[in-house]
Formats: sequence, structure tokens, C-alpha cells
Amino acid sequence: MNSRKLFIREDAIIQGFVIAGTNSGCGKTTVTLGILSYLIRQKKLNVVSFKVGPDFIDPGHHRSITHKKTYNLDGWMLSKTTNQQIFMHGCANADIAVVEGVMGLYDGYDGKTDAGSTAEIAKWLSLPVILVVNAQSMARSAAALVQGFENFDPDIRFAGVIFNNIGSPRHLIYLQQAMKHHVSIPCLGGLPRTLNIELPHRHLGLITTEDHPLSQNYIDRLASLIDEHIDMDELLRSEQFPVKVYSTHKNDSIPDHQVRIAVARDQAFCFYYEDNLDLLRKAGAELVFFSPLHDKVLPENIHGIYLGGGYPELHAKILSENSNIRKAIQHHSKTNLPIYAECGGFMYLCKELHDINGNIWPMCNCFPWGTRMLDKLASLGYRHVTLIQDTVWGKIGDTARGHEFHYSTIEREVHSVSTTYQVQKRTQQEFQPEGFYINQTLGSYIHLHFASLPMMASHFVATCLNYKRILCNDESTRN
Repeated sequence: MNSRKLFIREDAIIQGFVIAGTNSGCGKTTVTLGILSYLIRQKKLNVVSFKVGPDFIDPGHHRSITHKKTYNLDGWMLSKTTNQQIFMHGCANADIAVVEGVMGLYDGYDGKTDAGSTAEIAKWLSLPVILVVNAQSMARSAAALVQGFENFDPDIRFAGVIFNNIGSPRHLIYLQQAMKHHVSIPCLGGLPRTLNIELPHRHLGLITTEDHPLSQNYIDRLASLIDEHIDMDELLRSEQFPVKVYSTHKNDSIPDHQVRIAVARDQAFCFYYEDNLDLLRKAGAELVFFSPLHDKVLPENIHGIYLGGGYPELHAKILSENSNIRKAIQHHSKTNLPIYAECGGFMYLCKELHDINGNIWPMCNCFPWGTRMLDKLASLGYRHVTLIQDTVWGKIGDTARGHEFHYSTIEREVHSVSTTYQVQKRTQQEFQPEGFYINQTLGSYIHLHFASLPMMASHFVATCLNYKRILCNDESTRN
């Protein structure tokens, strides 16, 4: 069976495949990390990785193994062409590309189409799929499950099946026997369930690599387990058939820096789409990273601040005690420095944070209300945003797409802070107000993907540049 997909670029030919699951929690992230480790350590290949969907945590674990940027692909937030461009850009100089899927292979935006699904991305990129199946408490029935996945969409091509949570060598034999007689997809092997290699979880999913770095022993063990239990040679020796995909990133040169944007990045703020950062750089921004947890001062000569999401609630005490940074951000907000904050970053900009234990921690007080942690999910899903007034990243009428996922809520009374977003949720037709704006500080629970609105990054840089010019004029007048 053909299981190897080749991409002909202007300068190389590379292999690629998608690692998908039958459902969330089947073990596809562990399998992905293991295969990445194996390809790099045992095969000595130059490997790049991607993640389907709006996830921030899995890409962090990918990076800890590949030591390269991991880009998100998403069929709902981004167009087919944009996804293909991101893929080709990320594949520069690579030998092989590994794409980790999201949820189950065919799960996406709704139940009617494959929009937003791993299957959609696999077809857009012409990549074969490795299907991960949790075989715990199943034997012959697993073949029926795989047969359904194999026949559900004739446009999906499969490179193989990997079973997870195998009870014994005999269990795997039963699965292989059933597959042989009822499914044409090859079985590449199975991982025993006694290995204890799952990553720890918490309320927003897996533990981040910033809080739980993968040890070298763990990474090496994953590679060895794939080598021992999965027939990677079967996958890698398969017949080759080329597919022409041309990069549209003809000019990746970075322009001269026009502005300096401070970007919060540490254990509390680590949720950023790599494309967002790349697009800011390409628009002329020099990104200078700082830690609201550990730094005592903001970077010098900045013209904007970008605060991504993360886990401020887990580090609220340290964030609160670092009053120098909090007061500096509040001062910059009052003096109209362009500031853009998402989810955890937005929580940090509020007056205070109420944690799950009832403690109240002072934050930056750019927005005159607090946020409160809940013991249940407050909001989850894709969001379509339309601007109802000009902001730091766009003009009235501009639209962008993003995702929302948080366990906190706003402790908000009637205030004079305006809302700039009309937000449409996936399952609702009516718009809801969001996107809080004061001075030139914009905060929202929504993580926007800058590539969903091509001019978003350049508009934010232009806003920062205008602030810089005003600042220079003021300083010139004073002198």
C-alpha cells in the first residue's frame, strides 16, 4: 500500500504524514512525540512538526523534541491556501514533516462536513494518515472500528494503524488477525498500556512544557519504545509517489525594525501561535521577550506590548508580588502605549484575580474589574470577531477568527470601558459584545490567529509606529 507522501519543492523533496486518532484521549500526542523522537534520534532526520487545531500545549512539547517552531494548522480559522502556505513555510530545509491531528480524525466544526477537522487538513495537504486506536478492552471489534474509519471518506488515504494500550503480546496478535481479514490498512504495531508514558493533565489539558519540561530520559525512552513496538521501517520503506506543492513564501526576508514590541513569555504566559509572532516580525517589529514573573523592569524603548494566554492563575502570587512590572504596564496603558492581551494576558491586565481558593491577587488594573476562577469550564469554542470600532489591530468592519477556552469569568459591574468586538459563536447566530478597549489597551478572552486577517499584524505594528512618532515628537518638543 502507498503510505509515503512526497512534496516536491523548489529545493527539496520531503516526506510527510498525519498522526490522527479515533477520538480525543486515544494517545495520539504520546505517539506523535515518540515518532518525532525516533525519527530524530534513530534515523537522524531533520524533522518539522505541525499541530491541527487551536492548541498551544502540544506544539510546546513538539518543540522540546524537535527544537524547531511548531506551527498550527486550522481549517476553520484559516483558508486552504493559508494552511498550505504555513505548511510549506514550516517545511523549509526539512527531511520529513509530522502533523499531529486534533480530536478524532473526522471531528471538526460541526457534524455535517469535515470543516475544521484533521481529515480536511490531510486532504488539503495530500498527506496520508496514521490512525491511533485505543485498543484497551477491544480485540476483533477494533477491526470494525478501523474499517469504519477506512471507508468513511474515500479521499482519505491511510499509512497505517498504531494500537495504544495493548494488554499483552497475544492481545496484539488478535488485533493483527482481525485487521488482516477485514481492513486493508497495515498494522504498524502497538504500545503496551503498562509503559506509564502519558503526560500529566490539568484543567486546560496537558501540562505545558514550560511547567513540565520533557526530560532527556523521557524523550530517549519514547524513541526506544517506538523502535521496539512500531514497525517504522514498514512506514518509511513504502512506495514513493510525488505530489507537487509550491511554496508561496517567495520572500521570507525580515524588513528593518520599525518598532520594538515587548512580548510576555514565561511559565504564566506561553500561549502564542508561532504565525502571530512571525507576522509581527515580517511587518517590521522587533520582538523583545520579557517575564512578568521574574523581570523587575520592562524592556527599554518599547512601542507596544503583546500579552498572550497561559496560566496566570497558577502563578498569581508571584505575578501580584512583582509590583514593578504591574505598575509599569499600568503606566504605559494610561499613556496610550498600544497593548494587546489575550485570555491569560487579559486576566493579568484586570484589577485583580480571584483564585479557586478564595484568594484575591492584585494585577495590573488596566481594566477596572477582576476575574474569578471557576471549578468548571466557562467558555470553549471557535469565535468569529467583527470590529465595531477601530482598535490597535484593525479598523471598524474588519473580521478575524480565533478560539476561546477558559475557566474564569469577569467580575464586571457597569463601567465606561467600551467593547470593540461583535463575537459570533459557532452554535449561535446572534452577536455578543467583547474586546474591551481603554486608551490603546485591548483585552479579550479570545485567542485570534493573525493569519485569519492578513493586515492584522501590520496594523498593530503601524499603531505602534504612530505611538513612536508621537513619543519622539513629544520628546523633541521638551528638548
